Amino acid sequence: MTSQSYDVIVAGVGAMGSAACWHLAQRGLKVLGLERFDLGHAMGSSHGLNRIIRLAYFEGSHYVPIVRRAHELWAQTGAEAGMQLLHVTGSVDLAPEGAGMVESSLKSCLDHGLTHEVLDGKEIARRFPAFHLPAGHLGLWQPDGGFVASEKAIYAHVGLAQSRGADIRTNEPLLDWSPTADGGVTVRTERGTYSAGRLVITSGGWITDAVPALASKLTTVRQAIGWFTTRRPELFRQGAFPVFILTVEEGNFYGFPLYEHPGFKLGGPHFAREPMDPRDPDRTPSPQQVAMIRECLARYLPDAAGDPLTLKGCVYTVSPDEDFVIDTVPGVPQAVFASCCSGHGFKFASAIGEILADLSTSGRSAFNLSPFSLGRLAA
Repeated sequence: MTSQSYDVIVAGVGAMGSAACWHLAQRGLKVLGLERFDLGHAMGSSHGLNRIIRLAYFEGSHYVPIVRRAHELWAQTGAEAGMQLLHVTGSVDLAPEGAGMVESSLKSCLDHGLTHEVLDGKEIARRFPAFHLPAGHLGLWQPDGGFVASEKAIYAHVGLAQSRGADIRTNEPLLDWSPTADGGVTVRTERGTYSAGRLVITSGGWITDAVPALASKLTTVRQAIGWFTTRRPELFRQGAFPVFILTVEEGNFYGFPLYEHPGFKLGGPHFAREPMDPRDPDRTPSPQQVAMIRECLARYLPDAAGDPLTLKGCVYTVSPDEDFVIDTVPGVPQAVFASCCSGHGFKFASAIGEILADLSTSGRSAFNLSPFSLGRLAA
């Protein structure tokens, strides 16, 4: 058993935690990162090669300043790490006119001066002939969208943090923690007890173990993603095809241009997620979700409706309103946490890491975090 002291301990070294480790370490702080699994594991929400980044944000215009900062940081972090993390392909939101998604994305663009175009059905078909959409669909095109290489991003953040002296320990989950009389924290694992002035909790589906106040607020769910054989891969290559969010009668789906995998990647349907216990080791996607994905492909992207090459499930941690929760632990200001995902959080991870570093060192953030407070979820 060991006993060591740090400036900051980060519990959970996934998307948000690895970014926090990097931002803290580059400020000269002594950082310990604790991860319950291997680095880059497939038990959470960050595997599967890539995640979409959208600046035209239909979930709310208040997200745009943070995602713009994340966009900058993904490019900077990739340059610092010597690997491309940000791939700009353009993004298009596709939905029936009047359904609200295109209209909300347009509002985000207008509120923040983002370059954009509204596309009718003919223009969608002309630019992206892979789509076979029902009459009445509109598209919101935003050229700065794209995707982040999600698995590489975690490796990049951890490598950079280690280069600045961060101590990253895998297969060592936090068992419990407590505040100390001097305003710090004590953290206990199976391997030792550690002390620090600050604690950052970014443990995804397991966050309620460390922050009991969240237990009645969050739900963990399973979501399916798959890569499918394409009949005409030229339609789906980068440069010819964007990242997209698609709303159809079967639900909301999301997809990518071809990247590193020979299959076409599609995920969803967003609101058919199934509650699960993250401690269940089975990450097999449900047959019902896979069937809905295949039906979406057959109807709306038929040239990518071949046999599945890879199927995966991942765990999302979802708040009741599907907005992020970023706050201090009630009554313990030296402990901050982020439970960000709700199925749309990865793109923000680089900026959330910076926010958590700011909150840990100064207690303040450059962004308005009130929409993400724990207090908004009070019953």
